[in-house]
Amino acid sequence: MMNNLFSIFDPTSSVMNLSLNWLSTFLGLLLLPLLYWLIPSRISITWYTIIHALHTEFKTLIGPTGHNGSTFIFISLFSLILFNNFLGLFPYIFTSTSHLSLTLALALPLWLSFMLYGWINHTTHMFAHMVPQGTPPVLMPFMVCIETISNIIRPGTLAVRLAANMIAGHLLLTLLGNTGPSLVISALSILLIAQMLLMTLESAVAIIQSYVFAILATLYSSEVN
Repeated sequence: MMNNLFSIFDPTSSVMNLSLNWLSTFLGLLLLPLLYWLIPSRISITWYTIIHALHTEFKTLIGPTGHNGSTFIFISLFSLILFNNFLGLFPYIFTSTSHLSLTLALALPLWLSFMLYGWINHTTHMFAHMVPQGTPPVLMPFMVCIETISNIIRPGTLAVRLAANMIAGHLLLTLLGNTGPSLVISALSILLIAQMLLMTLESAVAIIQSYVFAILATLYSSEVN
């Protein structure tokens, strides 16, 4: 029996005083050798199709002023988050994307690099973003404050959105799963159906959240060009 509901997200379980739970972040690398077979499998073909679609979309969002190859950063980001979200749905695999220490480590360096690049190379363009077009002169100081605050909290919103969505689904699955031993057979069948529906929903959330994270990072980068 769990002493704390949030113990399922505890990263401190260790082997020989080494916190090995975070190694689950690299389990997605085990899927990479499938891409190098001479005759590609259906999984490889599906993944190539997804990458091509993402590349086209990210290229459109970045625009013609973007650097060549910059879309691969966001495709890699999408792949990393997607692998971690999906692997976290398996039993006894640590969900690293449910922790702000990982999501902030992904969002903060990206946002900081975009800001430094924009303010150093396109200073006038960055100042122009502070005041939306058509703003009355009286409201300009307030708009500058609002735009500055919304810009500063961007890495936090990216990180919290991903971590909160992963935590919420896992907590709901855990809460329903803990009620199983105390139910009768007729109620247990209903619980199993609910758990399967929730697992399907969590699989969709795993894809959507990785896509949202990558898309928003792409949009933030397109604003500094």
